[in-house]
Amino acid sequence: MRRRAFLGLALLGLGACTTLPRRQPAGPPPPVPDKLDGPYRLDSGDKLRVTVFEQAALSGTFSVDQAGYIAYPLVGNVAARGLTTQEVAGALTRGLKKGYLNNPDVTVEVDTYRPFFIMGEVRNPGQYTYVNAMTVETAVAIAGGFTSRADEHRIEVSRRLNGKAYEGTLPPNALIRPGDVLKVAQRLF
Repeated sequence: MRRRAFLGLALLGLGACTTLPRRQPAGPPPPVPDKLDGPYRLDSGDKLRVTVFEQAALSGTFSVDQAGYIAYPLVGNVAARGLTTQEVAGALTRGLKKGYLNNPDVTVEVDTYRPFFIMGEVRNPGQYTYVNAMTVETAVAIAGGFTSRADEHRIEVSRRLNGKAYEGTLPPNALIRPGDVLKVAQRLF
């Protein structure tokens, strides 16, 4: 009997001294690389306002289609995905110079940005209209705010640039981009 009690105490003592390795929770993705904060690049879902000086028939609003093009009169399909508005204006100018206008003055502006998406621990996850200079805080507010389970300091973003997907984290005061997919993580406790 004594021997069993001693063995039991020895095992309890051994258990108290032994520590098992703790499983670390997966950390957040790294911050979004700085190169993703360059000039705005167009993609499917953006609507462009094209103005050709003194050419009302060639001015109007055009959508970037799923293939990344705008269908423009006289010129045809013009690539827009991954380009800036200035680059699209240059392509339209070159197209109009080919037998249509001598010296076209073309400007291109974003009329309506493609939407952003927010999911995870917000009250109303979903798709929302992007507003210029929108921050993570503003996006969360539009989605009804954080839930009680939200980790308010861990907002993950998935962003596409030039056909590549990037993932990272953003601080609450960071600017988001049209097309961004934000995910508010859940707190551990």
